[in-house]
Amino acid sequence: MEGCRLSDIWIGIIMGIVEGLTEFLPVSSSGHMILTAHLLDFTGERAKTFEIVVQFGAVLAVLVLYRRRFLSLLNFNLAKSNGLNALHVVMAMFPTFVAAVLFYSPIKTYLFGPMTVVWALVAGGILMIVAEKANRRITAETLDDLTYRQAFGIGCFQILSLWPGFSRSGSTISGGMLLGASKTAAAEFTFIVSVPIMFGASGYDLYKSWEYLDWADWPLFLTGLGASFLVAMLAVVTFINLLKRISYTWFAVYRFVLAAVFFFVIL
Repeated sequence: MEGCRLSDIWIGIIMGIVEGLTEFLPVSSSGHMILTAHLLDFTGERAKTFEIVVQFGAVLAVLVLYRRRFLSLLNFNLAKSNGLNALHVVMAMFPTFVAAVLFYSPIKTYLFGPMTVVWALVAGGILMIVAEKANRRITAETLDDLTYRQAFGIGCFQILSLWPGFSRSGSTISGGMLLGASKTAAAEFTFIVSVPIMFGASGYDLYKSWEYLDWADWPLFLTGLGASFLVAMLAVVTFINLLKRISYTWFAVYRFVLAAVFFFVIL
């Protein structure tokens, strides 16, 4: 495999920035990564492996930002929700884990394509508008107000994120809002749940792609990882502040625009 060139470093920076900006926003990081890779002519197994590796930078950003939350997750009461704890996270992960195990092969075979991403962008945007307009009574203003039932329900919505282009954040934040969580609580819960989910999924995909790793590519991977980490930290903090000020619908509108760009550029 050819060595890492200066152009690879720039690709690593650009793709890392895109990953960091979009991984935790409800705009589909996979859609942005596919579109950016197409524009950069960065394709093939090497590119797919890079996209797996660079996700770890975004995950690490959430671990750093919410480190106190993660340390406190072990304090839980099985009888009731007494503040956010590990059981909330497990209950949110369970539906997606089961669905991923049962349908991993069909998902990889039938849902990883440009046209399916376009439809996922549109469908996810519609769900977000429905969640915004539903005007449900808020019963969980903060993370510590979430019940186990709400956590499990959010996990059921998270199954939609297995459809590339739908967005993990888009599905879980919308689900949380429909189940009575505030936008901020739903978003922060999404960030926390995403860490074990992404570690597991990306770790498995990396294991499957291990043969495509090459020492010559480590400058590319490390550059992307670093860019993703730094930008994701800024994106998460900015997104939480934006949710308090603007309508969730604007993110849905952005998805529709992205779907149109995707359609005309990729298809």
